[in-house]
Amino acid sequence: MSSPTPELLQGTLDVMILSVLKDGPLHGYAIARRIERASGGELAIEEGSLYPALHRLSKRGDLDADWGETDTGRRARFYTLTRQGHKRLAEQASLWVRVSTAVNSVLGVPGTPDPAGETR
Repeated sequence: MSSPTPELLQGTLDVMILSVLKDGPLHGYAIARRIERASGGELAIEEGSLYPALHRLSKRGDLDADWGETDTGRRARFYTLTRQGHKRLAEQASLWVRVSTAVNSVLGVPGTPDPAGETR
């Protein structure tokens, strides 16, 4: 399967980051690996995309960042969802479900309800 384009991923990276952090703090490398594992290896998040997104989410108030030590003893920033981040995750996840269902319907993906509520 071909890799998704950067433009496609740009709009979904923030919500994927928020989602993998819902279970607790992680450092950047661990966030990228968690997304990769959760996607069955289909999504590889590069540092050039990940760290600007983490900075943007922190600046927006969705994440807190504190220095800590990894399992291997390296110093790293660990990111944690804020209360606002939890709220934004819920909103964005709901929006993603609606949009992806609509796109799947347009594409004619089997099992997707059409606008009339019938399943294809």
